[in-house]
Amino acid sequence: MTRPVQLVASGDLRESANRVCWPAQRAMEAALGTAVERCGGQLHRGHEVSEERGHGFIASQKEGMEVFRSLDPEAPLIVAEAVWQYSHHVLAGLTTHRGPILTVANWSGQWPGLVGLLNLNGSLAKAGVGFDSLWSETFEDDWFVTRLKAWLEGRPVEHDLSHVRSFDPGEASESARVIGERIAADLRRDKAILGVFDEGCMGMFNAIVPDHLLMPCGVFKERLSQSALYHETRQVPDDEADAVRDWLEDRGMTFHTGPNHDEDLTDGQIRDQCRMYVAAVRIADDFGCDAVGIQYQQGLKDLLPASDLVEGMLNNGDRPPVRSRDGARVLYEGRPLTHFNEVDECAGLDGLLTERVHRALGQPTENTLHDLRWSDRDASGTVEEEVWVLEISGAAPPAHFEGGWAGAEGFRQPAMYFPSGGSTVRGVSKPGPVVWSRIFVEDDRLHMDLGRADAVALPREETERRWESTTPQWPIMHAVFRGVSRDQMMARHRSNHVQVAYAADEAAANEALHAKAAAAAALGMTVSLCGI
Repeated sequence: MTRPVQLVASGDLRESANRVCWPAQRAMEAALGTAVERCGGQLHRGHEVSEERGHGFIASQKEGMEVFRSLDPEAPLIVAEAVWQYSHHVLAGLTTHRGPILTVANWSGQWPGLVGLLNLNGSLAKAGVGFDSLWSETFEDDWFVTRLKAWLEGRPVEHDLSHVRSFDPGEASESARVIGERIAADLRRDKAILGVFDEGCMGMFNAIVPDHLLMPCGVFKERLSQSALYHETRQVPDDEADAVRDWLEDRGMTFHTGPNHDEDLTDGQIRDQCRMYVAAVRIADDFGCDAVGIQYQQGLKDLLPASDLVEGMLNNGDRPPVRSRDGARVLYEGRPLTHFNEVDECAGLDGLLTERVHRALGQPTENTLHDLRWSDRDASGTVEEEVWVLEISGAAPPAHFEGGWAGAEGFRQPAMYFPSGGSTVRGVSKPGPVVWSRIFVEDDRLHMDLGRADAVALPREETERRWESTTPQWPIMHAVFRGVSRDQMMARHRSNHVQVAYAADEAAANEALHAKAAAAAALGMTVSLCGI
């Protein structure tokens, strides 16, 4: 007899996105259902497709709770994702589900299910919910089918995690270890503040660091309201906002503007973003913040343009000057005001550490998170290894781009996500040695994974192919993770985000990696090196 398997699909909170993305989800579920049948199971949707709404996603936490009340809590359950999704829509039900749970994504950069899957996996791991996870491009490959069959038969899904090993401070150079431990001691003694403009962006439970884990690191949250940011933005006069744009264009940034607010990037949207930049820096100064995170995906999206341009400026050392309200001081002069996109507090703590470690080593201090968006073989044949597409809508600093500010372009954010528009900060990350890392919460402890990567150069045609397969308005890094295969990365990583920072050369990258690992270990984190 075939074994019944329930299926749920978490979606966006924005119905415009759910409607646009539904065809990809529908196609993915059809292919997955065929695979389940071939392996001896029978897939049953746990909630109806709504013709009126134009999709079949769970679109709120309330709706998710209602769906799970009607499911068999003992039966096998697949969470199938071909889109970005809000994990809190299904997290409540998954925490009490007693049957086996499998999260599945399609291997596609389009909307993307991979990013949604990684966020859900990180959220489940933080919540202590057991699960297995799989991904596939066709749902017919041997790697996927053998593991799906094992799960359906009640056996564990095994992944290769041989690339992960515990960090031993003794393997770092003495100078790296001393610098890392000194930064940890300074942080605990002097303390630091993360300015959090509203917590829990887009249901990312995994991105919230509990205070009792953050405080022993010497880091404390200043819980700020986006309503305060909105008010402060409205206080910035036109001449100050226009001076910011003039500075950007003098540095070579290009804005692709048009007259239609609903479809184009307009001058008014850019002006409001420049106001928000000034406002964010002044509020950070008011509260003594060492880093800030703006949650703009919800909340402000109906009031202001997206904060992408703001974030790119904040994370760059060379950026438009912002003076205090009395004009007496230039705020955070000559350095980034580290911004953690989407209020990802794990990235905020990581970014804070990265900036201090790199400053102590004399290395580039600009760092950002990116989405682990998708990977593919290089169609041009320039690079032999699997090349990841790392993209994030806003936080990438132009110091990472080929050409710096002159390589930065501003495009309107997609209307289905951002009705009020706003400029992105698009560019192609320059080739060079990179340190990557991720702080995450599991077993009520802070963990840090880190390793080495190379940002590689690809022909323009290949870059365009990758942009068109993902989101062409966003900045991109072509990344090769050293010693970590595609499936190893997916199996281990506990977030949709990964932190990246450049170093001047190979030796400097290794020193920065070991110094940051030593700092994290001294702060009590469980530190693992991946690949290399």
